[in-house]
Amino acid sequence: MILNIVLGTLICVGIAVLLEKYVPLKLNPVISIILWVAILGLGYSLYKSINGPVEFNKVKEARYAKVIENLKDIRSAELAFQEITGNFSGNFDSLVRFIDTAQYAIIERRDTSFADVEKNKAYGVEGYYKEAIIIDTLGFSSVKDSLFGTTDRYKTMMNIPIDVADGAKFELKAGKYEKNGDFFSVFEAKVAKSVILSDQDKDLLYQEEQLISVDGINGPSVKVGNLEDIDTSGNWPKGYDIPKGN
Repeated sequence: MILNIVLGTLICVGIAVLLEKYVPLKLNPVISIILWVAILGLGYSLYKSINGPVEFNKVKEARYAKVIENLKDIRSAELAFQEITGNFSGNFDSLVRFIDTAQYAIIERRDTSFADVEKNKAYGVEGYYKEAIIIDTLGFSSVKDSLFGTTDRYKTMMNIPIDVADGAKFELKAGKYEKNGDFFSVFEAKVAKSVILSDQDKDLLYQEEQLISVDGINGPSVKVGNLEDIDTSGNWPKGYDIPKGN
């Protein structure tokens, strides 16, 4: 921005000097037109250098917010899938079918105790008891109703909710991650920033892909989950988790 201002000033001053000292009077109108064109061009360039990043950030934040809402739905569905099946899913079709049909068991846990017959017999007394937990299944509730209520947005959660994405979908993978000799189920859903911001300034997009910031979305993708760690969080800052209107 400063370079543009300095360059524009020097060019305008130089043209003004030429116009006054070296150009015949009859050519002054021509030079004046050239000068104004140059000034307007430099002014527009300066405007873009200042306003471009501002508009880019507005578009970026609005689109990221939409993308993150879908990623949150994907995470909710995956956590329910893992709770009931023991694993995460790497396929959207199976995830949607699961939501349509799966049910949570509604249980009640009760502490109880009963006589330890063997120990009482061995010691010839009746004062020994065993503690136990009884789990009663009271009924079942729909996963769909619990997570999404009366909406069916889970059927489109795999789509990138941006017009310029042109029907693109999130990349979803699931697998196993080994830690200390144990294997854990993991998943990851993501979309490249270049897909979300495909119609934006390429230089600003490149800078966004290289971003390292505590209040930004770092790296080239917006994602939730991690195939290389036991982590089901998203890579967005907390600001995107604040409910709208707050």
